[in-house]
Order: sequence, then C-alpha cells, then structure tokens
Amino acid sequence: MSTSQAQRADRKPLLLAAALVLLSQVVYWIAYAFHPESGDPNNHPAIFVVYANSQGWTADHVAWFIETGMVIVGALVLLHAVDPGAGMASIVARIGAVLASVSLALTGLRYAVDGVVLKRAVDAWVAAPDAEKAATFAAAQVARWFEEASASYQGFVFGLTLVLLAVVIFWTARAPRPVALFLALGGIGYVVQGWVLGESGFAPQGAIPNYFAAFSPLIAALWLLVAALRMPRQASQRSAQGPANLATETTG
Repeated sequence: MSTSQAQRADRKPLLLAAALVLLSQVVYWIAYAFHPESGDPNNHPAIFVVYANSQGWTADHVAWFIETGMVIVGALVLLHAVDPGAGMASIVARIGAVLASVSLALTGLRYAVDGVVLKRAVDAWVAAPDAEKAATFAAAQVARWFEEASASYQGFVFGLTLVLLAVVIFWTARAPRPVALFLALGGIGYVVQGWVLGESGFAPQGAIPNYFAAFSPLIAALWLLVAALRMPRQASQRSAQGPANLATETTG
C-alpha cells in the first residue's frame, strides 16, 4: 500500500485499535496465571473436580471477559476508522459493527455461564450427597454444554466480524492490506473454532484454529501499530479534516 493510501484513515483511531488488542493480552495472561491447571476439558468427571477446587474462578473469568471485550472494541474502532462513509464498503463496515456488538453480548453470556453458572454447578456436584450425585452431575454437564454453545456462536459471529473488517480494509486500503490478511486468518480461525466447539466441545482438533484465532489478530495489531506510528502527523490531520477542507486548502 502506498503512503498516500495509508494516510486516508485517521492516525489516532488506528493507534487506539492496535493498542486495545495488544493490551488485551496483558489482561489475558493475568487471568491465565490464576486459572487452574487442567487436563482434558471433555473429561467432565475429572475436570469438574479441578474447577470446584479453584479459588479464583469467578475473578479470572471476569478478566477474560474484559480481555475479549477489548479485542472486540478494538475491532469496532478499526471498523469506524476504515469506513469510507459511502458505498458498498460502508455498508459492509456497518454490518461488521452490528456483528461486533452481537459478539460482545455473546461474550458476556459465555463468561457468565462459564464463570458463574458452571462454577456453582460443579461446586454443588462435589458437595452433594451420594443420592444426589447423578442429578447434580447432569446439571453441571448441561451448564458445560451451554458454555460450549455460547462460545461456539461467539466464535461464529466474531469470526465473521473480523472477515468483514478484512474485506473493508482490503477494499478501501484505508489501513495496510497485510493487516486485512491476518484479520481474515484470525476470523476464519474463530469460525472453525466455533464449529469444533459446537460439534465436539473443547476437543483437540480445535487447537490449530485456536492458534489462528489467538495470534493472527495480534500480528495484525502489531502491523497496524507500526504503520500508524510511521504515518506523518500532518498527513493524518489533513485526512481527518475531510475532502471539503482539503479542497479549501487547495484553492485558497
């Protein structure tokens, strides 16, 4: 992409979008540090005992909700920054913004189920008398399946959001096109991950798409950050002024 194309988007929202995605990783690793070590997440009897013995479960899931929310808000900011304001590309950007909002709601649902409902269900199962073990275990399994369902649809919706964002960037060239490539790879990873969750739960075959979903947006954010920092401040300010002001400067 040429320098003139890179200057079509305002510098500040590009920096904000990149910073949100990159800083979200700090929150992720803080939460991960307090998450219990676990084995096979599809081995419910064993994994539920691990979850029941966790002391920081609710707090680290709140942190993961914040982390994922930062990534989604970063995508919303970037959608706004690259929206050309008219034409089909603008319509695609607005659809992407709607999907991002829906994915934020699904993220809240996912971590509410995982962080609260599932924890209470496994605690009840571990503490239940033998006569009630079967019923409470079944309730915990339903909570687990509800978590997998909400995570699955979250993956579908946010994956489509990233793909549409990539389309708008590639179409308009208002941000570096390699950013679009990595966002598209991440979006596809989220969609495949959502499918695996819906079909098989937290199964090993979800590992590779999970890597794409986790790391491709990070690479995109790093690329975007470097590109935005290299943008001339004066050119970025002129871009934000709009065509009318630019025309005035040309004719004045």
